[in-house]
Amino acid sequence: MAHITTDTPRGRARPRVSWHGLRREATRVRLSLAAGLRLDEPVAVAALVVLALSVYFIVLPGVDLAVTRLFYDVDGGFALAGDPVLKALRKSSTYVLLTIVLGLLGAVVLGLRARAGRVPRYSRRALVLLAGLAIGPGLIVNGLLKSMWGRPRPIQVDQFGGETTFTPAWTISDGCASNCSFVSGEASSAAWMVAAVFLMTPPEWRRWTVPAVVIYGAALSLNRMAFGGHFLSDTLLSWAIVGLVLAVLHRLMLKCPVEARRARRAQRGRPQAA
Repeated sequence: MAHITTDTPRGRARPRVSWHGLRREATRVRLSLAAGLRLDEPVAVAALVVLALSVYFIVLPGVDLAVTRLFYDVDGGFALAGDPVLKALRKSSTYVLLTIVLGLLGAVVLGLRARAGRVPRYSRRALVLLAGLAIGPGLIVNGLLKSMWGRPRPIQVDQFGGETTFTPAWTISDGCASNCSFVSGEASSAAWMVAAVFLMTPPEWRRWTVPAVVIYGAALSLNRMAFGGHFLSDTLLSWAIVGLVLAVLHRLMLKCPVEARRARRAQRGRPQAA
């Protein structure tokens, strides 16, 4: 069994970190995620959406081509790619994303200054969102899928003036070397921004803020398709994957700790057996 031991400045050995302990912790996380999980909860719904979309685009790959043709002209190609308004819309996402991230970091800092054991809920939500940004759009979308799947973008496909062959969703290809089509990084960031506004906005404001950010996120995603940068499946699966990542993190970092505290309080309130 592999383990690591270190000594404190006073010479006392710290607790060992073993592979057995790591496996036990991984088991605890899995149980926390699965315990009491119902089909109507966000984790289950998001997982089913990812599965349903994947099956749909694998069985009907022609849908991607049909939707892309709406933005393509034989003579002009993807003409909307040169529209200055749409270019400005795409550029705006960088500043909006940065503003949200800075706001979340501020919420975390404020939470760290709170009394020990009394971290505000908004700070914990901010941590969930920042972790979701790093894992979803960062690690899974841009770090794994876009760099390894090799799916050519619409503008690279021979049906739309390119030189490579169309590749269906979830099919690994060598048609693209880097920064490929599957899935959409900007659509995943747009989905994350929608979640950030929803979680961090007071409930009484959501009737205004959430529709506005959904329209903005949808416009950013549609923009990439209009530019010939992504297929419909790239966009929809990006939203679904980010939703699944955030749902898992929300359950592990917010919901399960709350449920655990309630269970401990209930246990303390029960009369002891004779």
